[in-house]
Amino acid sequence: MHAELPRFTGSVEHALDDKGRLIVPARFRERLGAGFVLTIAQPDPCLVLYPTVTWAEFCNRLEAAPRKDERFRRLVRHLFAHTEEVACDAQGRLLIPTPLRAYASIERDVISIGSLTRVEVWAKEKLAKHAAPEGEVAEFMAELGLY
Repeated sequence: MHAELPRFTGSVEHALDDKGRLIVPARFRERLGAGFVLTIAQPDPCLVLYPTVTWAEFCNRLEAAPRKDERFRRLVRHLFAHTEEVACDAQGRLLIPTPLRAYASIERDVISIGSLTRVEVWAKEKLAKHAAPEGEVAEFMAELGLY
């Protein structure tokens, strides 16, 4: 990974409008750039926003994969069928296509989370089910030698 990849932090609770549009928080919009990528975040049941430069880096790693067998082709087919190149409108809104909203169980209330090199978009009720148990984060940081 290159040091110049944008980093994302913080979280914002908000709601989609009646047309399924998400207002991308300004703090994330400026780092995402004018055009960016919206895709699924398997195995997590959320969506992710990647700046174009970060997505290009991911695609380069994918293209360099040592195996190009049927499983690889299924992965690529599935991932790219659920990936959109997107941009915000003048009001900072992003239309989330119906199939992607369904994948992430997003109906109205969402939480957007800066997650290192990407922004995760979670259905509020789903995120609560995927939160780390008490003490797990500190324990894992210690395992990784981060403190």
